[in-house]
This record gives sequence, structure tokens and C-alpha cells, in this order.
Amino acid sequence: MKIYADIQSGNCYKIKLVTSILKIEHEWININILAGESGTASFLKKNPTGKIPLLELEDGRFLSESNAILNYLASGSSLLPKDRFEQAKVQQWQFFEQYSHEPFIAVARFIAKYLGLPDNRKADYQSKQEGGHKALSVMEKQLKITPYLVGSTLTTADISLYGYTHVAEEGGFNLVKYPAIQAWIKRIQAHPNYIGMV
Repeated sequence: MKIYADIQSGNCYKIKLVTSILKIEHEWININILAGESGTASFLKKNPTGKIPLLELEDGRFLSESNAILNYLASGSSLLPKDRFEQAKVQQWQFFEQYSHEPFIAVARFIAKYLGLPDNRKADYQSKQEGGHKALSVMEKQLKITPYLVGSTLTTADISLYGYTHVAEEGGFNLVKYPAIQAWIKRIQAHPNYIGMV
């Protein structure tokens, strides 16, 4: 299989992390979105939305959206619970990640790290802080109760949220205020097949 992605993107990195944890063989094809490589005619044939990550299966089928790819790759493994309710809890956290977490933490990181926090984006950057801290507070509350987001074992819910949470400080979010999140980050990083973003 082939994975079209950019390792600096949290949404792409979480795919790299799940392939490492599950030892899934793949070809990693780097796509530079800042250079417009995801908007070329050849890429748009693969994914009309022009988004990464993108998974290409050996039979030529394509799958986009990071959490859909995560759950596809993790199907049948310990990272995706067999229990129907726990599967739904995984998805609940993944929807939370895409709608209540990523739009604040990932965007603030992008403005600061990749755009250099220009004057014309400072207000936008500041506007992301409250929503980001709200999302982190929700995670902190859960992680004070259970070691992982859906209970006692690592799932794709954790990998989904880990992608941008572990680099949240690059977007101005000080994790010192979130000890349970810090402990959760260390638990994930202690996994024997863990691989870092870079």
C-alpha cells in the first residue's frame, strides 16, 4: 500500500504512528502541501478533495480522511475494540478531535510554526486559544479517570488525539496545566513500536 502524506502534519503523522505500532508495510510518498503538490491534476485524480493523508491500496482503491484510514488499518487489531459500544466511543473521540480539537490546536500551530505568526494572523491565532484549551480540558478530565481515552488500553482514539496534542505547545498551548495529558503522552511514547513525528 502507499500513503501520500506530510510527516509534519499531525493528521498524517498519526497514520505513520499506527503503521509503526502495527508494523504495517507501506510506501510513504511525501506530499508538500505548501508547494501545492496536493493540488496537481495527478493527485486530484486520486483524491478530488486535494487533501492528505491519502491511502492507496494494492488493488488501486483510495481512502482519505485520517481517522477513516486509522480505523481501516487498525481493523482486527487491539487498537480498535471489538465491542460495539467501545467502537462507538472511539469514533466519538475521533469526531471530537476533528470538530472540537484540531480546528483550534492544529490551526494555531500552523499559524505559529509554518506562517511565523504574521501580524495579519495574530488575531486569528489568539482566537484559537480558548477553543484549544477547552478541548484539552475535556481530555484532561477523561484522562484523570482512565489511562487512555476509551479505557485501559491504547486505541485509535488516542492516536487520533495524540497527533496534534503532543505538539500543542507549538501552537501556544502550555501543557503544564494538564498533568493527566502529560502522563498519557508519556504512556504512548513508551510503546515499544512508537515512532516520533520527525
